Amino acid sequence: METSFDELKKHIRSIPDWPKKGVVFRDITTMMEDRLVFRRVIDAFVYRYLKEEVDSVVAIDARGFIMGAPLAYLLNTSFVPVRKKGKLPYDTIAESYALEYGEAEVEIHTDALQTGDRVLLIDDLIATGGTMLAAAQLIKRLGGEIIEAAAIIDLPDLGGSDRLRQEGVKVHSFCTFEGD
Repeated sequence: METSFDELKKHIRSIPDWPKKGVVFRDITTMMEDRLVFRRVIDAFVYRYLKEEVDSVVAIDARGFIMGAPLAYLLNTSFVPVRKKGKLPYDTIAESYALEYGEAEVEIHTDALQTGDRVLLIDDLIATGGTMLAAAQLIKRLGGEIIEAAAIIDLPDLGGSDRLRQEGVKVHSFCTFEGD
């Protein structure tokens, strides 16, 4: 792969009209199937945060887990899942967020973070920002400090990155897709 992350876009499959008409789904499975590209993405995340003091990598269900688990391992820090409602087995706190067709909730274990923990929030993609904002609220409710919200892909026209920044969360992504 070339040094430019624009090259990364060639390894992300675009699927029009999925999961519904008018939506272009950005599929990272093709990126992960190429072992060199997948390794480069994980390495780029590690390189970005290696000198940061990170206590926990908090990753969002489910594609965020794919990036978050190896990143936490390589940064020698804990991995904390934020899951869809009803999927975590212990005491949780929940946060709702809006969807185009209603509302959803994500949860985190109540003992997952300590006050003052420095947290890296990870997902595969930032679209409207609803899920990431909900996860950020959970982190803050547990007393965590978000270093940055990071993703492979940003869809800036959907406004999620701007919404996160307006809430005081720094944002990083490796590539963007304009228009959707």
